[in-house]
Amino acid sequence: MLFKKSIPQLLAEANESGEGTLKRSLTSFNLVALGVGAIIGAGLFSLTGIAAADNAGPAVILSFIIAAVGCGFAGLCYAEFASMIPVAGSAYTYSYATMGEFMAWIIGWDLVLEYALSAATVASSWSQYFSQFLLEFGIHFPQNLLHGPWEGGIINVPAIVIVCLLSLLLMRGTKDSSSVNNVLVIVKVAVVLIFIILGWSFINPANHHPFIPVNQGEDAVKAGTRGFMEFFSSDDFGHFGISGVLRGAGVVFFAFIGFDAVSTAAQEAKNPQKGMPIGIIGSLIVCTLLYVLFSYVMTGLENYTKFAGDAKPVATAFAQTGYTFLNRFLMIAILAGYTSVILVMLLGQSRVFYSMSKDGLLPKIFSDLHPKNQTPWKTNLVFMVFVSIFTGFVPVSDLGHMVSIGTLFAFSLVCIGVLILRKTNPELERPFRTPWVPLIPILGIVVCVLMMASLPIVSWERLAIWMALGVVIYYAYSKKHSKIRNDYNNSLLK
Repeated sequence: MLFKKSIPQLLAEANESGEGTLKRSLTSFNLVALGVGAIIGAGLFSLTGIAAADNAGPAVILSFIIAAVGCGFAGLCYAEFASMIPVAGSAYTYSYATMGEFMAWIIGWDLVLEYALSAATVASSWSQYFSQFLLEFGIHFPQNLLHGPWEGGIINVPAIVIVCLLSLLLMRGTKDSSSVNNVLVIVKVAVVLIFIILGWSFINPANHHPFIPVNQGEDAVKAGTRGFMEFFSSDDFGHFGISGVLRGAGVVFFAFIGFDAVSTAAQEAKNPQKGMPIGIIGSLIVCTLLYVLFSYVMTGLENYTKFAGDAKPVATAFAQTGYTFLNRFLMIAILAGYTSVILVMLLGQSRVFYSMSKDGLLPKIFSDLHPKNQTPWKTNLVFMVFVSIFTGFVPVSDLGHMVSIGTLFAFSLVCIGVLILRKTNPELERPFRTPWVPLIPILGIVVCVLMMASLPIVSWERLAIWMALGVVIYYAYSKKHSKIRNDYNNSLLK
């Protein structure tokens, strides 16, 4: 039997209030800021240079647009679900209503990749920029306290500290966390705009030519000296040319991760029917415009080849303007960007586990709320420890692709879910309707799958291992403690 949660059951959960429930305190502006806070961070300041140097050249602009289009299709599907089922849990909750408990567990487990490992990855990068910021004032932070044992150090202290501080902030309440996020978002968007405005007049058009650098393997296919499948599996695939633009889209997709985190806060929105679509789609539009303009200026200021192996590509590009006195402000924006990403990722993960715990698929500790602050503080505490261990000791620099493939998988399932629910429950009230169904969800699935296919094979291998571990946990614990299953079995006994 396919155990699913009914829509009336989910709506009843959404309408719960009082003690033991999440507090509704987020406005539409707060939700847009959450989305922007999660999106603009590591991807903009680091991946732009990496994707330009290794994959797409100046055409990284197209990579951002492709990734944004794929996210846009998925975002429209998220908006329909979030306005219709304003319950914490995001894709996990939507999958429970459309594809049943097992797929809901799979997607919930998959979201650990997106949120917890994203927070660990970004915190690790945050610590490196923090040490660079201290150098501006002549302070040298010990290198062995900036890296874990597998990277030649002892422990990454700044990364652990920022994760702990933000986790404690989340325990205090969503409203306080949102207020801090609003300030961080204003700071980093302001500096991004300054970079675009000041850098625009220093663009060297020669740096944008060739716009799409030549891929030797693609030329060989056109000449008939090489087969397409041979090229697809070769080292040339993804290194410039059209395939490079596509792989670049898969790489910079990491930069868009976060808009879906808005949907995890649906149960804390004051007016989710209106606010969730605005938060999801609004943050996507704002960030896409900033990304395209930012990448255009960045690749125009410096030749894309100079970004290869550069840990600070933005600073390298900005140095061409002569406004070096603004480097400290740029560093502050980067730190603010990374901080808000970590904050929203930790928020999203705690809300997903809160929902899974309420359904019995995880221990009750994950759904216990603080009596005063009405936050899942024990979940925040658990993930503070988990993420701190990862970012403090484990090398997480190569987890970007793993996070991307896990997120693309989640997006695909949400698009599938819209198709299923339109078929099974066409009469349901939908405050926001995804336009042009089934075209938009199908395009979302196609784009996401194409970006997944463009990622390295090792990403697929790690995803398979992670999912296999999740299946073991499901059958060992979750299936036995599932509330919906136990309620069904009890009804049979009666």
